[in-house]
Amino acid sequence: MSRWISRFRKNQVVSLSSAIHHQKPSQASPPPIRVSITESAGRGVFATRRIGAGQLIHTAKPLLTHPSLSTLNTVCYFCLRNITPNNTSHHLLFCSEDCKHNSKVFYDVESRADWSAFHDYCRSQGLKYPLLAKRLACMIISGAASADFVDILQPASLSNEMISQMEEGFGLLRIAFVKADIMDEQMTFLSKQWYASVLSRIRINAFRIELAGGSYEDLLSMAAASIEAEIAVGNAVYMLPSFYNHDCDPNVHIVWIENADARLKALRDVEEGEELRICYIDVSMSRDARQTVLSQGFGFQCNCSRCLSGE
Repeated sequence: MSRWISRFRKNQVVSLSSAIHHQKPSQASPPPIRVSITESAGRGVFATRRIGAGQLIHTAKPLLTHPSLSTLNTVCYFCLRNITPNNTSHHLLFCSEDCKHNSKVFYDVESRADWSAFHDYCRSQGLKYPLLAKRLACMIISGAASADFVDILQPASLSNEMISQMEEGFGLLRIAFVKADIMDEQMTFLSKQWYASVLSRIRINAFRIELAGGSYEDLLSMAAASIEAEIAVGNAVYMLPSFYNHDCDPNVHIVWIENADARLKALRDVEEGEELRICYIDVSMSRDARQTVLSQGFGFQCNCSRCLSGE
């Protein structure tokens, strides 16, 4: 989702690459990848050695997560793991004490506000990304993140219609904080410009999380359920996975097994120096459908070999 160069300086590429390869002594080896500027698509991820088909390239923990509104009582509010709701409690659920503890970076602030109007707005408009903006705002207010937390990610181009739609969401977000007695000095970052900037980045960098399950039986039940209903448990934003460019015939895919921790695996053999690419959309769509979705949703025309061949 890296279609930009102007806002990403070369020294950021170098520092990020160094961070990827800096490992604790207890870890076996660094991931076989580097982040560099491509000739035509902004940043990209490249193999530093040969990677075999099916190999786990690296894992990634999310920067932000939020459950789908339909799964608020059936998945962990922090890691999105499926859990069995407690029929005697209507409180939001956590799958472990660790997740409950880790959620303090946003939950102490988030739990102070009444989000019913904001959630109703998202539900009625079919929106999911404002939920991630809400969570980020809570992290900033709590002091766990800075206002420019996601600025390194690629921004999307926003139409006037999109900006107009965002204004209603922004208003509801700010009202929820005001009614929760969040102090003005804690909300100095919370402007329409900040909200639009965050959503423009979340919009093309967020991943739709569909858990594969932990067993063959889980996979079968998930496949059956997907015929009847939305199987996404939520959405998440990552750092490194967001640097992977798109291809309609990708050599890498992302898998979520039990929670929002992403696993990136090679779909086929990849040679040293080859760019690693994922598919942002449903690969089974026709060429025209793919081009439309990528243009409208991500702001670019795909020129991968599959599209150029007309397949």
